Amino acid sequence: MCEVIHIYVGENQPSPCFATIGEAISWISRDYTPLTPSYPAPHEAITPAIIHIAPGTYREKLVLERPRVTLEGSGADDTVLVYGDYALQILEDGSKRGTFRTATLRVHTHDVTLRHMTVENDAGCGRLVGQAIALYADGDRLFLEHCRLIGSQDTLFTAPLPQKEAQPGGFTGPGQNLPRVMGRQYYKHCYIQGDVDFIFGSGICYFEDCEIFAALPKRLPRESPDGQRIYGYLTAASTPQGQKFGYVFHRCKLLGNCPQASVYLGRPWREYARTVFWECYMDAHIHPAGWADWGKEHGRFYYGEYNCSGPGSETCQRADFSCQLTEREAAQYNPEEVLDGWFPTV
Repeated sequence: MCEVIHIYVGENQPSPCFATIGEAISWISRDYTPLTPSYPAPHEAITPAIIHIAPGTYREKLVLERPRVTLEGSGADDTVLVYGDYALQILEDGSKRGTFRTATLRVHTHDVTLRHMTVENDAGCGRLVGQAIALYADGDRLFLEHCRLIGSQDTLFTAPLPQKEAQPGGFTGPGQNLPRVMGRQYYKHCYIQGDVDFIFGSGICYFEDCEIFAALPKRLPRESPDGQRIYGYLTAASTPQGQKFGYVFHRCKLLGNCPQASVYLGRPWREYARTVFWECYMDAHIHPAGWADWGKEHGRFYYGEYNCSGPGSETCQRADFSCQLTEREAAQYNPEEVLDGWFPTV
């Protein structure tokens, strides 16, 4: 058995070579039966595979369920996986597609790496089409490096789903009846773009040296009763009760083209959301309050910041339910501790 299987996508590539990414995934997955998800995921004795993807735009909707696979693009600007499903889309049976059937790429396995590629949902403005996921990341030990994730509302979903849906049918999709199994995800040198709740979910996620870009939506939001116009929320975590870590952003740049003081760092999708930004640069689009409570009871969710910089990092008007960490408190938010001893092999 060879140490690594190499597969190719695109013209004039070595064999085995396929015209689409989906064909390559099907070929490498043909003899694999997916395991029931678990945490931590088992280290299966299955040969790792690298799918080398040539430059191009690949309009495909994909599911990856075979572990130990790397999708290796030719550069985030040159290799683009894109599709355009959206939540308000009417299906043949007359029902709406819903959020969790919109993903351009759904990873539902463990030990998967994405490098040097873009995953995009180009359905358009969330205020017109509803939620539209680019990457549905569901599994343990998922690693993204030098990738671009682009969408509008709900660009990146970090599974699992919360235990209960707020409205009947709200979780319709591939994960609604599955066990809620936690997973660890690491994002390094990535660019993530969206507007409303565009990083959301329950997973344990570490974002390091990433650019989080709050994009100006095509349809402007309504003014609130106090005359404010809020353009978006970077995060909407749904961390399960009792879980120590949720989202951690370290040395990230929070940029955007939204007006000054119009975007929140986050709001709790579920009551026990946990999100921390430390040593991040925050531009002027970040709202002085930093955080919104989304009507949830205070004292359950946890929002923290440490040693951030930039015009959006001023703390004098921060929401009173958020906190500024001490150096000692911030030290626990290192990747080894947050990811429970796992660190991706680069």
